[in-house]
Amino acid sequence: MNYVYMLECSDGSLYTGWTNNLEKRIAAHNNGKGAKYTRVRLPVKLVYYEEYEDKIEAMKREYEIKQLSRKEKVKLIKFQ
Repeated sequence: MNYVYMLECSDGSLYTGWTNNLEKRIAAHNNGKGAKYTRVRLPVKLVYYEEYEDKIEAMKREYEIKQLSRKEKVKLIKFQ
C-alpha cells in the first residue's frame, strides 16, 4: 500500500509527502531523519492521509495536494 500524507509541524505549517510505510515514515520524521523541512519543525503529527495501491497514483496525488493553498489543505483535512 502507498500513502499520501499531511503532517502538521510544531510551527503550524503543513508538510505533504508520500510513502509505502506510513508508521515508519512518521517515526522517521519525528526522529529527525525525515525531510529536511520537518527536521527543524519537530515534533510533527499526522493530520491526513489517503491510501493508494499504485506508487505513481500516490505520487501524482502528492503533487496535486502540494499545489493547493493552505486554506484548501485545511479544508481537505477537516472533511476527511
